[in-house]
Amino acid sequence: MRSHLLNDTTAERYRRTATAAVERVADKLAATDRPFTGITPEQLAPTFDAIDLDRPLGDTTAALDELESVYLRDAVYFHHPRYLAHLNCPVVIPAVAAEAVLSAVNSSLDTWDQSAGATLIERRLIDWTASRIGFGASAGTRLETNADTNADGVFTSGGSQSNLQALLLAREEAKATDSAKLRIFASECGHFSVQKSAKLLGLSPEAVIAIPCDNDKRMQTVALARELARCTSEGLVPMAVVATAGTTDFGSIDPLPEIAELCQLYGTWMHVDAAYGCGLLASRTRRHLLDGIERADSVTVDYHKSFFQPVSSSALLVRDGATLRHATYHADYLNPRRMAEERIPNQVDKSLQTTRRFDALKLWMTLRTMGADGVGELFDEVCDLAGDGWQLLVGDPRYDVVVRPSLSTLVFRYIPADVTSPALIDRANLYARKALFASGDAVVAGTKVGGKHYLKFTLLNPETTLTDIAAVLDLIAGHAEQYLGESLVHAS
Repeated sequence: MRSHLLNDTTAERYRRTATAAVERVADKLAATDRPFTGITPEQLAPTFDAIDLDRPLGDTTAALDELESVYLRDAVYFHHPRYLAHLNCPVVIPAVAAEAVLSAVNSSLDTWDQSAGATLIERRLIDWTASRIGFGASAGTRLETNADTNADGVFTSGGSQSNLQALLLAREEAKATDSAKLRIFASECGHFSVQKSAKLLGLSPEAVIAIPCDNDKRMQTVALARELARCTSEGLVPMAVVATAGTTDFGSIDPLPEIAELCQLYGTWMHVDAAYGCGLLASRTRRHLLDGIERADSVTVDYHKSFFQPVSSSALLVRDGATLRHATYHADYLNPRRMAEERIPNQVDKSLQTTRRFDALKLWMTLRTMGADGVGELFDEVCDLAGDGWQLLVGDPRYDVVVRPSLSTLVFRYIPADVTSPALIDRANLYARKALFASGDAVVAGTKVGGKHYLKFTLLNPETTLTDIAAVLDLIAGHAEQYLGESLVHAS
């Protein structure tokens, strides 16, 4: 069994095996003509039930052959231009190459003695991102203990973890003696991880106050001001305001400058969830849409959404690096206090995780190969496409579109001219999405707006064209019309 361990004696075997795996994936990508096969859980589950995990195949080639039927054949392929569903992006080749490197070396980003140069790469990327946000001076790769004026941060598993850590810091900074009085203010269009984080932090069910949005799905600052004043007058503590720069459903960006003013007025922590909108940090034409983000206390960024990175690649940035102390615990076997005094850079001092992958290498390789402008141009392309798609939907009498996109998301629904029943229209849209997924011809998402079922295009693939969007709209209409036709027959 030692022959399967990666070391100096098996380097050539590793080279052959990794090459074989890459060739399989490359062949599959080249031959994929639709984003999904349409297979159902009931159809695929028996394949797994028949596999005896206690009887290994003993050969990597055989395992790769099996992988074809259990995974590669029926995977949902985000690189296909008609995958239009969730915030899953096609990935850039430099980042995929980095995956091969980081997986083989297997650094753990908790302590310096496990990661060395990897630690400084992550710190340099945190420094770079903080600068793009506008936080100013940051700790970067300097080894002294962070001063209060230094921005800082750490890579995380994703936006939910980043939001959780941000709210942990906000809770500790609020210095409330009674946690039952703490309140978090978030857009009604914000991410559900805010509510989940509040629960994990031991806050009361009513701790998160939903702030209504305007017609553009942006937080209403008048309503926010009213709620902040009400809570303060009732002796409650405004712990944090969570602004969103790129809501999951609409891509809407809350009015950051106005929210920053209110947070300053009430002494409230301002967190910006820019998990989706962080791609604007690399845009040469749309960066202004994030104006005001530099006044935040913390920011969530998901490079694996709009920087075209493989999952996972995310980070939490803070304007005041000293606040990360609220996540710091010392263990004598890992990061004893003396290490901080000796200026040994242990990233575990900043992280909710202990063992942590070297995900930063993917972004590093991307920036060193393509540059930030290259990433920004890709994100600008999908934002431009969303604008063109909105024009197409507005001019199509078959569809109702909710809001003009700020980023690259379109929310719409099929509206038949001769059907007035809201419930029947809902069912037609639900059926169309399900039938489209079953066909494998395209994958779209769904959501609810005002209690009604809508469909959603999340455009993150620069290879998607307006022709693709038009074709998928025709497919949706065809499935919906089929459903309505059959419903009328049954009704008669």
